Amino acid sequence: MALLPDRRTPVHRTGKTDLPAPRRTAPPQRRARLLTRSASRSAKPSPAPAAPDDYPDASGHRARLRKRLLEGGPDALLDHEIIEFLLGLFILRRDTKPIARKLIEDFGGFGALLSADADAIKRTADLSESAAGAIKIVQAATLRLLQSRFKDAPVLGSWQALLDYLRADMAFNPVERVRVLYLNAKNMLIRNVAMSEGSVDEAAVYVREVIRLALEYHATAMILVHNHPSGDPSPSQQDIRLTREIIDAGRPLRIAVHDHVIIGSRGHASLRAMGLI
Repeated sequence: MALLPDRRTPVHRTGKTDLPAPRRTAPPQRRARLLTRSASRSAKPSPAPAAPDDYPDASGHRARLRKRLLEGGPDALLDHEIIEFLLGLFILRRDTKPIARKLIEDFGGFGALLSADADAIKRTADLSESAAGAIKIVQAATLRLLQSRFKDAPVLGSWQALLDYLRADMAFNPVERVRVLYLNAKNMLIRNVAMSEGSVDEAAVYVREVIRLALEYHATAMILVHNHPSGDPSPSQQDIRLTREIIDAGRPLRIAVHDHVIIGSRGHASLRAMGLI
């Protein structure tokens, strides 16, 4: 009786006898590749090391701020929380609360921070240009909103709206600035012109230039405005003298000066209301 080979074992036939076929093995290089793949599949990725300034609850805290803002409106956030929320859009892996508090404290308040120069904001807290720009865009949006309240209406009939705009624009400026609001015959705003910027206590204004622009814009009236960085809006003798010179120069040309308003962080002064013009 012949011995049958196991069907599971391949047979290598030779001239003399039947021998089991030799096992086929992968070449050494291929075996190395297979081992490498197997190891890579079984290995679990190790977590990336956390940066030293990681803020672990950033997303949760900012989500809570956002929810309070959307559900409660603008009054739901404190001053520093508004700045904190803004900075969080650009500083993703740090707690922005201490940065916001430092900015408001160093500049002397929320309004002063918004009015500050972008370069000064960047230097104070080592911020990127994008982060400083986010703060400045809040000021721009605020001024645009306030200006819209009197832009298409007679300015003299919207006096409080004008004062709100001027205070937001100029009350916290660190240097003295002069603006002239040129009006048409219906006392509606034609142009809002920044005339000059000076030092902490003085800005040069040229009467001839003020009148020249009034003629160029076909204005029939104007309101002079400047700020006192000291915060005290009381007019100086120089303020009164300059106002009267502009009134005298405009009178022959039928260009009226309705008022000269001085803005400070502690309030405003109207030379017209004070009986000085």
